[in-house]
Amino acid sequence: MQITLFTSNDLRHNYLIDMLSSISKKLFVIKEIKLNSKKLELHTNLLYQKYFEDVNQAQTKVFKKDFQRKNNVKIYEIDHSTINQISKKNFTEFFDSDYYIVFGSSYIKNELLELLIKNKTINIHAGVSPYYRGTDCNFWALYDNNPHLVGATVHYLSKGLDDGPILFHAMSKKKNNPHIYTMSTLKSAFFCLKTLIENNKLFDIKILKQNKKKQIRYTKKINFNNFVLTNYYDKKIDLNSKQFKYSLLKDPFFL
Repeated sequence: MQITLFTSNDLRHNYLIDMLSSISKKLFVIKEIKLNSKKLELHTNLLYQKYFEDVNQAQTKVFKKDFQRKNNVKIYEIDHSTINQISKKNFTEFFDSDYYIVFGSSYIKNELLELLIKNKTINIHAGVSPYYRGTDCNFWALYDNNPHLVGATVHYLSKGLDDGPILFHAMSKKKNNPHIYTMSTLKSAFFCLKTLIENNKLFDIKILKQNKKKQIRYTKKINFNNFVLTNYYDKKIDLNSKQFKYSLLKDPFFL
């Protein structure tokens, strides 16, 4: 089995690379190297510093090394936001796979998007669509006091952002820390996706078309600011304030 993955360079992205290498004969990875632009703000904004330190600590705890990467991985590193310069012509072997997965890349469009849609590419969205789409979705679900809508959505890549037909939602049972909680939902998505690929059942799943009328927020990076962070830390977030409603989710997988 051959897999092609479009991803980034944080610990959670490398964790997925290692996991997929354990089930594939050959894993091709196009990895965007993202420089943490927030570091420029950390010197003057202590609230940003606290938030991203909390996030990084949670990421380290959730994605500590459980997998050993095999020697079947070929990685091509690119600068952030240059992903749409990738073409089948120049990366022939990367486009001869059984599965195509996108997780944490910058926005894919034009020729590359058309090619990936044609190849039934799977996208892992860090948020519960159709309720939360865009960026920082699980942050906004907590901000809105909707902990039952913190999770990940595994869906087919589409022309719209995070709006492709849904395969399943991934959730977490770990509700003692908001950052651990959100990171754990990604780990849940990884494990479920790995199992489905390994058992050759991924493409057998009945899909659910997204109902955009159910959307609560569509957010961009510009929406995440100091005012919002101040409110976030002033809130007393209760991760158990609302019960899961299975009717809101598509075949939820809990880890």
